Amino acid sequence: METAPSRLEQLLTFYKEDPTDAFTVYALATEYRSAGDPDTAWQYYQKLLTEHPDYVGTYYHAGKLRQEQGHVEEAENILRTGLTVARKAGQMHAASELQGALNNVLGLDYEDD
Repeated sequence: METAPSRLEQLLTFYKEDPTDAFTVYALATEYRSAGDPDTAWQYYQKLLTEHPDYVGTYYHAGKLRQEQGHVEEAENILRTGLTVARKAGQMHAASELQGALNNVLGLDYEDD
């Protein structure tokens, strides 16, 4: 009996077919991050930030990943850029989430845990 390909295998196949598809690149970054491979996830987030700077969804997750990896200044820059991109795109919900993440990076997170 043949086993079905994993989600990661399917995404890698889609990526080989079209490495310029932003959604596939984003899905790969997310999949690698959830699989506990943040370095590979970061490579895909970098590709998105460079080749698809208007893909709003990248900024929150890339910023949070860099924060988790101890690259706080880089996280701040990514989140600030994302905030600008989201506002220009009229994506206010995304902008609000980015602002919250930025506040957290800056130590301005006032919510109780």
